[in-house]
Amino acid sequence: MSQSADPINPLASWGHASADIPTGGLSRTRKASADECRALEQALRIPSVASLEASYRIAGLSGGGYKLSGDIKADVVQACVVTLEPVPALVADRFNVEFWSDPASREEKGDQSVLEGADVEPLIVGQIDVGRIVFETLSGGLNPYPRKQGAEFGWQDPALAKPELQGPFAALAKFKPGS
Repeated sequence: MSQSADPINPLASWGHASADIPTGGLSRTRKASADECRALEQALRIPSVASLEASYRIAGLSGGGYKLSGDIKADVVQACVVTLEPVPALVADRFNVEFWSDPASREEKGDQSVLEGADVEPLIVGQIDVGRIVFETLSGGLNPYPRKQGAEFGWQDPALAKPELQGPFAALAKFKPGS
Protein backbone atom coordinates (compact mmCIF):
# COMPACT_ATOMS: atom_id res chain seq x y z
CA MET A 1 0.00 0.00 0.00
CA SER A 2 1.16 3.59 -0.59
CA GLN A 3 2.12 6.28 1.93
CA SER A 4 -1.57 7.02 2.49
CA ALA A 5 -2.04 3.93 4.69
CA ASP A 6 -2.34 6.12 7.84
CA PRO A 7 -5.68 5.00 9.39
CA ILE A 8 -6.22 8.43 10.97
CA ASN A 9 -5.45 10.42 7.82
CA PRO A 10 -5.67 8.36 4.63
CA LEU A 11 -4.55 11.41 2.62
CA ALA A 12 -1.44 12.13 4.72
CA SER A 13 0.76 12.44 1.65
CA TRP A 14 -1.28 15.42 0.39
CA GLY A 15 0.55 17.95 2.61
CA HIS A 16 2.78 20.79 1.50
CA ALA A 17 5.76 22.31 3.30
CA SER A 18 5.10 26.01 3.92
CA ALA A 19 8.64 26.76 2.70
CA ASP A 20 7.67 25.34 -0.73
CA ILE A 21 4.72 27.73 -1.25
CA PRO A 22 5.72 30.32 -3.88
CA THR A 23 5.11 34.03 -3.24
CA GLY A 24 2.21 34.01 -5.73
CA GLY A 25 0.59 31.00 -4.07
CA LEU A 26 0.08 27.40 -5.13
CA SER A 27 -2.92 25.91 -6.95
CA ARG A 28 -3.47 22.17 -7.29
CA THR A 29 -6.07 19.62 -8.32
CA ARG A 30 -5.54 16.16 -6.85
CA LYS A 31 -7.36 12.90 -7.35
CA ALA A 32 -7.27 10.10 -4.82
CA SER A 33 -5.52 6.96 -6.01
CA ALA A 34 -7.19 3.55 -5.83
CA ASP A 35 -5.21 2.79 -2.63
CA GLU A 36 -6.26 6.11 -1.11
CA CYS A 37 -9.92 5.45 -1.98
CA ARG A 38 -9.73 2.04 -0.25
CA ALA A 39 -8.10 3.66 2.80
CA LEU A 40 -10.87 6.28 2.85
CA GLU A 41 -13.52 3.52 2.75
CA GLN A 42 -11.94 1.89 5.79
CA ALA A 43 -11.44 5.15 7.71
CA LEU A 44 -15.00 6.34 7.00
CA ARG A 45 -16.49 2.85 7.35
CA ILE A 46 -18.51 3.11 4.16
CA PRO A 47 -18.84 0.52 1.36
CA SER A 48 -17.24 2.55 -1.43
CA VAL A 49 -15.34 5.69 -2.36
CA ALA A 50 -15.29 5.45 -6.16
CA SER A 51 -13.50 8.78 -6.62
CA LEU A 52 -12.34 11.88 -4.77
CA GLU A 53 -11.06 15.04 -6.36
CA ALA A 54 -9.92 18.17 -4.54
CA SER A 55 -9.09 21.52 -6.12
CA TYR A 56 -7.37 23.97 -3.80
CA ARG A 57 -5.22 27.06 -3.50
CA ILE A 58 -2.66 27.91 -0.81
CA ALA A 59 -1.68 31.57 -0.44
CA GLY A 60 0.58 33.33 2.05
CA LEU A 61 -0.99 35.78 4.48
CA SER A 62 0.64 38.83 6.03
CA GLY A 63 1.97 37.92 9.44
CA GLY A 64 3.27 34.51 8.42
CA GLY A 65 0.07 32.49 8.00
CA TYR A 66 -1.28 30.57 5.02
CA LYS A 67 -4.79 30.38 3.61
CA LEU A 68 -6.00 27.07 2.16
CA SER A 69 -9.26 27.23 0.23
CA GLY A 70 -10.88 24.88 -2.22
CA ASP A 71 -13.53 22.30 -2.86
CA ILE A 72 -14.00 18.55 -3.04
CA LYS A 73 -16.14 16.24 -5.14
CA ALA A 74 -16.49 12.57 -4.26
CA ASP A 75 -18.59 9.67 -5.53
CA VAL A 76 -19.36 7.48 -2.54
CA VAL A 77 -21.69 4.65 -1.56
CA GLN A 78 -23.11 4.49 1.95
CA ALA A 79 -25.30 1.83 3.57
CA CYS A 80 -29.00 2.61 3.99
CA VAL A 81 -29.84 3.03 7.70
CA VAL A 82 -33.03 0.98 7.23
CA THR A 83 -32.19 -1.79 4.76
CA LEU A 84 -28.35 -1.69 4.65
CA GLU A 85 -28.64 -1.57 0.84
CA PRO A 86 -26.14 0.62 -1.05
CA VAL A 87 -27.03 4.32 -1.38
CA PRO A 88 -24.88 6.14 -3.95
CA ALA A 89 -24.20 9.83 -3.30
CA LEU A 90 -22.16 12.74 -4.60
CA VAL A 91 -20.42 14.75 -1.88
CA ALA A 92 -19.53 18.27 -2.98
CA ASP A 93 -18.29 20.74 -0.38
CA ARG A 94 -15.98 23.72 0.14
CA PHE A 95 -13.30 24.44 2.72
CA ASN A 96 -11.56 27.61 3.87
CA VAL A 97 -8.80 27.23 6.48
CA GLU A 98 -5.96 29.39 7.75
CA PHE A 99 -2.74 27.87 9.10
CA TRP A 100 -0.68 29.83 11.65
CA SER A 101 2.44 28.99 13.65
CA ASP A 102 0.74 30.68 16.63
CA PRO A 103 -3.05 30.84 16.00
CA ALA A 104 -3.49 33.16 19.02
CA SER A 105 -1.33 35.81 17.32
CA ARG A 106 -3.60 35.92 14.28
CA GLU A 107 -4.97 39.40 13.61
CA GLU A 108 -8.76 39.65 13.90
CA LYS A 109 -10.52 41.59 11.17
CA GLY A 110 -12.98 43.94 12.91
CA ASP A 111 -16.39 42.64 13.98
CA GLN A 112 -16.23 39.55 11.80
CA SER A 113 -18.45 36.75 13.06
CA VAL A 114 -16.81 33.47 14.01
CA LEU A 115 -19.03 31.75 11.43
CA GLU A 116 -18.00 34.10 8.60
CA GLY A 117 -14.23 33.66 8.82
CA ALA A 118 -11.94 30.83 7.94
CA ASP A 119 -11.26 27.98 10.36
CA VAL A 120 -7.87 28.38 12.04
CA GLU A 121 -5.42 25.51 12.38
CA PRO A 122 -1.91 25.36 13.83
CA LEU A 123 0.97 25.16 11.36
CA ILE A 124 2.79 22.13 12.78
CA VAL A 125 6.42 21.58 11.76
CA GLY A 126 5.89 23.92 8.79
CA GLN A 127 3.37 21.56 7.13
CA ILE A 128 0.05 22.57 5.57
CA ASP A 129 -1.97 19.39 6.02
CA VAL A 130 -4.22 19.55 2.95
CA GLY A 131 -5.04 15.83 3.19
CA ARG A 132 -6.49 16.14 6.70
CA ILE A 133 -8.66 19.10 5.69
CA VAL A 134 -9.92 17.24 2.59
CA PHE A 135 -10.62 14.13 4.70
CA GLU A 136 -12.51 16.16 7.33
CA THR A 137 -14.49 17.98 4.63
CA LEU A 138 -15.46 14.66 3.02
CA SER A 139 -16.35 13.13 6.38
CA GLY A 140 -18.48 16.12 7.34
CA GLY A 141 -20.22 16.10 3.94
CA LEU A 142 -21.47 12.52 4.23
CA ASN A 143 -25.17 12.01 4.94
CA PRO A 144 -25.39 10.91 8.59
CA TYR A 145 -28.57 8.91 7.88
CA PRO A 146 -28.47 7.69 4.27
CA ARG A 147 -31.78 6.19 3.26
CA LYS A 148 -32.60 4.32 0.07
CA GLN A 149 -35.56 5.89 -1.70
CA GLY A 150 -38.80 4.32 -0.46
CA ALA A 151 -37.17 2.54 2.49
CA GLU A 152 -39.31 2.70 5.61
CA PHE A 153 -38.80 1.35 9.09
CA GLY A 154 -41.98 -0.69 9.65
CA TRP A 155 -41.15 -2.81 12.69
CA GLN A 156 -43.77 -2.97 15.41
CA ASP A 157 -43.48 -4.52 18.85
CA PRO A 158 -45.52 -7.78 18.74
CA ALA A 159 -46.63 -7.16 22.33
CA LEU A 160 -48.35 -4.00 21.14
CA ALA A 161 -50.09 -5.65 18.17
CA LYS A 162 -53.42 -5.73 20.01
CA PRO A 163 -55.49 -2.66 19.09
CA GLU A 164 -56.32 -1.96 22.75
CA LEU A 165 -52.59 -1.73 23.50
CA GLN A 166 -51.75 1.04 21.04
CA GLY A 167 -51.34 4.73 21.76
CA PRO A 168 -49.13 6.93 23.88
CA PHE A 169 -49.65 4.89 27.10
CA ALA A 170 -49.45 1.42 25.53
CA ALA A 171 -46.07 0.65 27.09
CA LEU A 172 -47.49 1.41 30.55
CA ALA A 173 -50.43 -0.98 30.07
CA LYS A 174 -48.31 -3.99 31.02
CA PHE A 175 -47.92 -2.54 34.53
CA LYS A 176 -51.69 -2.21 34.99
CA PRO A 177 -53.10 -4.71 37.51
CA GLY A 178 -54.78 -7.65 35.77
CA SER A 179 -52.74 -7.35 32.55
